[in-house]
Amino acid sequence: MAYFVYILKCSDDTLYTGITTDIKRRVDEHNNSDKGAKYTKLRRPVALVYSEPSEDRSSASKREYVIKKLSRLKKLELINV
Repeated sequence: MAYFVYILKCSDDTLYTGITTDIKRRVDEHNNSDKGAKYTKLRRPVALVYSEPSEDRSSASKREYVIKKLSRLKKLELINV
């Protein structure tokens, strides 16, 4: 099963990073459902600004961890590559 690491831009201009197997469904959950992250529920609407594929859940989780540790500036550089 393919996994994706994604970054969302929230309505307050903050960035949220996560992983999923279905980006479209997950963004919809963040915007419209109780299944969205607690962080994004308070910052709706959110918009997908970046995604990258991963081979499996483990590699997606490791990449998510690396991205979450980046500064905001580095995340914006990643988004704009």
